[in-house]
Amino acid sequence: MHDTKERLSLFWLFALLNYLYADCTALFAIVGSPNLSDAPHFPPWVLLASSVFMEIPIAMIVACRLLPFRANRLANIIAGAIVTLINGGLTFVPPLVGARTPALPAYLFFATIETVCTSVIVWQAWTWSGVEAAVSPERIVGNPGRAIQDQGTPI
Repeated sequence: MHDTKERLSLFWLFALLNYLYADCTALFAIVGSPNLSDAPHFPPWVLLASSVFMEIPIAMIVACRLLPFRANRLANIIAGAIVTLINGGLTFVPPLVGARTPALPAYLFFATIETVCTSVIVWQAWTWSGVEAAVSPERIVGNPGRAIQDQGTPI
């Protein structure tokens, strides 16, 4: 897979699946706890914020495939940076400043993978050159019969 659009889309899908499974794992821990009254109860604005946060990788899977080079590159850099900073900040900063966090070891494991993955997305988008976008495999493979016609040989 040499097409950067495909690679970025795949990285977003990988990150999204890690986000979802980490959340499922956390839900199993909450539901399986002996005292459900201790389970966190989030206000509606927190649920909305987390929904918006999860929509970013969902939308980027499609955006990577459909956006033209410049918009694609910029969207991946911005979305990747936002997701990396939010995920990394919420997961790794509180323990560093001495705050007690309810993060499970499994959640920290997933958060590390997610943060590395979205950092790779930013790096891939940052180093993505316009030359590669101009010589996309879609343009080479898109109409193989055209090359034969261009040489004057009938198909």
